[in-house]
Amino acid sequence: MTNSFDYLIKHKLLSLPTLASEHGRHVDDLIVYVHALMAVLFVGWFAYFLYAIVRFRRSRNPKADYVGVKGHFSNWIEGGVALIEAILLIGFAVPLWAKVVTRPPSEKDATVINVIGRQFNWNGHYAGVDGRLGQPSPLRSTGSDPFGLDRKGDANAKDDVVVQGNLVVPVDKDVLVNLTSLDVIHSFAVRSMRVCQDAIPGLRISTWFKPVKEGDYKITCAQLCGNSHYGMFGTLKVVSQPEYDKWLAEQSAKAKTAVEPVSYE
Repeated sequence: MTNSFDYLIKHKLLSLPTLASEHGRHVDDLIVYVHALMAVLFVGWFAYFLYAIVRFRRSRNPKADYVGVKGHFSNWIEGGVALIEAILLIGFAVPLWAKVVTRPPSEKDATVINVIGRQFNWNGHYAGVDGRLGQPSPLRSTGSDPFGLDRKGDANAKDDVVVQGNLVVPVDKDVLVNLTSLDVIHSFAVRSMRVCQDAIPGLRISTWFKPVKEGDYKITCAQLCGNSHYGMFGTLKVVSQPEYDKWLAEQSAKAKTAVEPVSYE
């Protein structure tokens, strides 16, 4: 019954996207609480508006009263609204934000992806089967490899996987995304994972989530980044661990045989 009620409120009434991450339910709960408060305020103030129209109509009050309301009921209402807002902020929003900011998953226990946003696509860099990421260099950045990996001189980079558009991650395992941008400010948004984080040139910003449902989920840019902003999207593919291991092994093997840096779908 509770799950059906949650589905009705969150996905039918509020039209929230499919939920596919572990932490996303807390985000959804906060959204529901805020909307519930706004609904109560809307109904309350609208009811008071109608009451004021009838109560203080001209036929009943031909002469203006310059004294006004003498009671303090309205002050108590305003104080109650402020208290509820403080509870939502301090009791829900701040702890959720603090948990995300201060408790990142360990790299050894997570799927680590370096992501670069550029006009107008998303690019991902994975460690190969050796588990070690090569050192990127903006000076070597190319159209097919914006990370600028030195596959000949850097032993760790020889089997690294570079993808464009489609990111692949295993289900039920933390995903740690290290974000930056090559040109302007972008914003890495995966609505079903309840993730939205700016990618800023010159900065490396991390965000993370734990996918709990296999499937294909859309990656978009949530920051107006140019005239083709509308086309800056990709796909986050959440697959089983064996399927992910197979995909990584295949792409890593291709990377070892590549003469020049290439990108794989």
